[in-house]
Amino acid sequence: MIVKTPEQKKAVKQGMLSNVMRQFDNAADIIGLNANIRKILEVTNNELVVHFPVRMDNGEVEIFTGYRVQHNNSLGPYKGGLRYHPTVDIDAARALAMWMTWKTSLAGLPYGGAKGGIQLDPTKYSDEELQRITRRFTYALGDNIGPELDIPAPDVNTNPQTMAWILDTYMSTKSPAERSTNMHVVTGKPIGAGGSQGRDRATGYGVFLNIKFWAENKNIDLKDKRFIVQGFGNVGFWAAYFLEKEGASMVAVQDAYGSIINEEGISVDDLLAYTKANKGSIMGFSNAETLDNADFFGLDCDICIPAALGNVITSTNAPKIKAYLIAEGANGPTDVEAEEILLKRGVTILPDILCNSGGVIGSYFEWLQNRNGEIWQLDEVLEKLEKKLKESFTKVIETSAKREIDMRTAAFIIAIERLEETYVQRGIFP
Repeated sequence: MIVKTPEQKKAVKQGMLSNVMRQFDNAADIIGLNANIRKILEVTNNELVVHFPVRMDNGEVEIFTGYRVQHNNSLGPYKGGLRYHPTVDIDAARALAMWMTWKTSLAGLPYGGAKGGIQLDPTKYSDEELQRITRRFTYALGDNIGPELDIPAPDVNTNPQTMAWILDTYMSTKSPAERSTNMHVVTGKPIGAGGSQGRDRATGYGVFLNIKFWAENKNIDLKDKRFIVQGFGNVGFWAAYFLEKEGASMVAVQDAYGSIINEEGISVDDLLAYTKANKGSIMGFSNAETLDNADFFGLDCDICIPAALGNVITSTNAPKIKAYLIAEGANGPTDVEAEEILLKRGVTILPDILCNSGGVIGSYFEWLQNRNGEIWQLDEVLEKLEKKLKESFTKVIETSAKREIDMRTAAFIIAIERLEETYVQRGIFP
């Protein structure tokens, strides 16, 4: 397992906030963003820190710290995931909430940005303890979340089951007559609890579609292309699954436990089955060899998909990267210095606020279905998802070409200009 010192963890968290601010400042400078609107977008609207007690299986009480940061809601209700991870803190939540604002704006959704979570290592707790922790956190958040105010979703180490616990707890605080009208307080729910077909694969499918759109734009055939994936959770798996269907070959994977490689290709379905039988770990998979973690990003491949945590591609490993396309499945995986190195070398980066936006678009579809009492079929969801992502991708490519800038800067400009237009039209209260 990759173990970081407290100093390294702190640097990563501070780095994420620094990265998003530098990305924002860069785009804002290019478009000459109104100074007053800039002041508004540079800060978060609300920041909630809650400390709450939970009884453990052994009868002891443990105190947990949870966070919810609401960055901006000028376009609609706050929207963003909840993650359970030791690196969760107020700075990490601020950075991720800001990225969500740009992501929802770029996607043309009626949402703002939020993010949060609990600072813990979920592997150290039983399912029963995680359920109690989740329910107590939901209760502590109280009316700071809501179907028309702030709508959480799954993120790192949370899943549909987590969302079902939040839903049930939140609905239980409402009167019987109101409960069914609060079904859309969270998205990413299990199908039986009001979830949407296709939401499980929406983020990874979106990563794949962006790779496909880019390849079509460049007249590149994905067949026999070699790709590597960091993080074999929900996003990494589905991105790899659809790429494999296109004839591409997954040659290496890295997760929290280590790295594996097979130059002839690793079966996506076989690796998934193995991880399910081995507590989520890829290590020990028979049809691959162990690889040193430090060598992962320098592998010979065409496409690199970082789909785990932020700040993993740095100025240290960026010069070693051989892939000509990086598709950001994670939020903030590439730091600013690394991006400068990669762009100078001619590497294309599909930015996170575009590349992994399939998740929040899928969440929007789920929210709409709950709100309107509708149930959409899988093919309908995927068709709508592809159409929405194609619109975003086309705008970014066109802006990138027109202004002669990289795709991330183009994506930020589109997102910020939409927010600027909203403030110009509505004005500032009072």
